[in-house]
Amino acid sequence: MGAVIVPRLLDAGFDVVGWNRTAARAKPLLDAGMRWADTPRQVAQDSEVVFSILTDGAAVEMVALGGDGIISGLQSGAVYVDMSTIAPDVSRGVSAEFAAAGLDMLDGPLSGSPITVAAGTASIMLGGDEAACERVRPVCEAIGPKVTRIGEAGLACQMKIAVNLLLMVEVIAFGEAVALAEKGGVDRGVALEAVLNSVAASPVLGYRGPYILEGEMPDKPLADVTLQQKDMQLALGLARTLGSPAPLAAAANEMMNACRGLGIDNRDFVTAHEVYLRLGGQKI
Repeated sequence: MGAVIVPRLLDAGFDVVGWNRTAARAKPLLDAGMRWADTPRQVAQDSEVVFSILTDGAAVEMVALGGDGIISGLQSGAVYVDMSTIAPDVSRGVSAEFAAAGLDMLDGPLSGSPITVAAGTASIMLGGDEAACERVRPVCEAIGPKVTRIGEAGLACQMKIAVNLLLMVEVIAFGEAVALAEKGGVDRGVALEAVLNSVAASPVLGYRGPYILEGEMPDKPLADVTLQQKDMQLALGLARTLGSPAPLAAAANEMMNACRGLGIDNRDFVTAHEVYLRLGGQKI
């Protein structure tokens, strides 16, 4: 996601310094004007607002709290915003470490894909100190213009997990609906067009739905089954912890399990449509 976030910050006139665990991935951004730092600590030393966006809680803890982590370089008055989708309790734990050091850390998960970030239609949810949220709002708005403070630390992560639950159920249900229409004789392309012209249309189906057409599945998925199922596991774990029923999430998770069983989990998770076709005895 940094590959699309950094250009938006540069285009907005911000001076950007960055670090990546795989240095080679940063070259296009360095060519675009980003400055390089050797460690997360150095990024923090040189920045008023520090962003991270990582795969899981363990990676966030390492980058934020490790020996050369952000916490060791963040200056008083600066703000650290973690944009990762991780368990709320993990985010609260990191936030508590920063608070104990007299520093501000916010959970600020990004809702969107590389497509929506590049188009300027992504959104950011913020959790943590209200004054710190307002300090970072102008920078966040350069990344995604829709910025909402959800509440105290960890609540933005919780809200992002809830949003992703809805997104995953919606995309899985889309595959179910199109497969049903196909089974009854509707051409797949016609079914897709009908969905996207209906009241059930949504932004995520608008850019993901066409992937089910012949030859349109991208080689590099926006979010493959494995990555997206990580978020579903977070949702199911949170539902269990809070005692909140999530039967639709559980059913969608089983379809992602089926993708894994069929060996198609390396694709964008809209590929669950193929599972429905196979279960219905339809030709792939």
